[in-house]
Amino acid sequence: MSTAAPRATGRIAGWFAARGQRGAEGLPVRAGGMEYRQSTATPASVLGFDQALLWVVVALLAWGLVMVYSASIAMPDNPRFGKISHTHFLVRHLMALAMGFVAALLAFQIPMLVWERQARALFIVAIALLGAVLVPHVGTEVNGARRWLSLGIMNFQPSELAKLAVVIYAADYMCRKMDVKERFFRAVLPMGAAVALVGGLLLAEPDMGAFMVIAVTAMGILFLGGVNARMFILITMVLVAAFGLMIAFNDYRRARIFAYLDPWSEHNALAKGYQLTHSLIAIGRGEIFGVGLGGSVEKLHWLPEAHTDFLLAVIGEEFGLVGVLVLIVLFFWMTRRIMHIGRQAIALDRVFSGLVAQGVAIWVGFQAFINMGVNLGALPTKGLTLPLMSFGGSAILMHLVALAIVLRVDYENKLLMRGGRA
Repeated sequence: MSTAAPRATGRIAGWFAARGQRGAEGLPVRAGGMEYRQSTATPASVLGFDQALLWVVVALLAWGLVMVYSASIAMPDNPRFGKISHTHFLVRHLMALAMGFVAALLAFQIPMLVWERQARALFIVAIALLGAVLVPHVGTEVNGARRWLSLGIMNFQPSELAKLAVVIYAADYMCRKMDVKERFFRAVLPMGAAVALVGGLLLAEPDMGAFMVIAVTAMGILFLGGVNARMFILITMVLVAAFGLMIAFNDYRRARIFAYLDPWSEHNALAKGYQLTHSLIAIGRGEIFGVGLGGSVEKLHWLPEAHTDFLLAVIGEEFGLVGVLVLIVLFFWMTRRIMHIGRQAIALDRVFSGLVAQGVAIWVGFQAFINMGVNLGALPTKGLTLPLMSFGGSAILMHLVALAIVLRVDYENKLLMRGGRA
């Protein structure tokens, strides 16, 4: 009996030690309201990237492809476009999608640590390209705006690269300034100067819409990165004042505001309010269920830029209120899902990755909000496309790269939840 008791005690102690060791390996990680355990028994669905997000993106891209074809099919009948086929814009959009998917696959292979190390270099490249656009015989001018670089197979718009570069640079900047984020001049002012430099180059093109998106995205990352409320309010006041002065001292922008306030007046309806009035007519014709795919009348040379800035108006006319609501829900769900991925990364102490994901969510969500508001007459007319859907090779390319980076963040999150290394 004297020797049996120590043996039993030893077996019990060994059992508890083994349980404790397994428990340490399988400690739960709470992220975004969900609990994951770091063990080799983690389901395969947790180890990959967010497939639901991927399928929503694919659905938006496919719907956009159909709508670009529908909105542009009558454009060859307009002498302004010259001798082009009815599938001209469809083929170019397909090419942009193909290049975007290849670029996205390559971007997904790059670890977030590499993006963090190259953040400043990417920002400098974006600044250089924005400057190159303004050089005579280098930048391509269209309708009085110099925003593109001709690459032969496509015209590349550096402002789209600048949006991604600012997201990555701002996230890296906040990680480097964590210890001084409570001091305005050491934490916020240098980032403000960088955004102001980008804004100056964009306003010289001119492209105020891209500057608005970049400024709001950078401000959002600063706030999510830990800048206190007083600094955030001060930054907001400065931005509102700056945009107000840009509008007040520019006749073109001021005329757009007046046209927004009274688009149906005789003067505005045939001038700056022309696009807005015909967008409202198109959405009004759609009523609840729309006139059917391909049945839009406004796209027949009445609504300018129907395949780019005002694609939502054609969707509203052909799919009605139901189609517009479905689209709003898809964008809202996608933005919320990306924010959730960012919160997961921050919960796993991956601040840079989390801020990048949340910055992409702000960028895509805010641009979609502005485009929808313009098409619905809730906001003044602004030249911003509908993300993932409107015609535009540069925008499609950079949005797909940005979303691939978000999926990479999610992939690395789940590797850490499994107990591996990102």
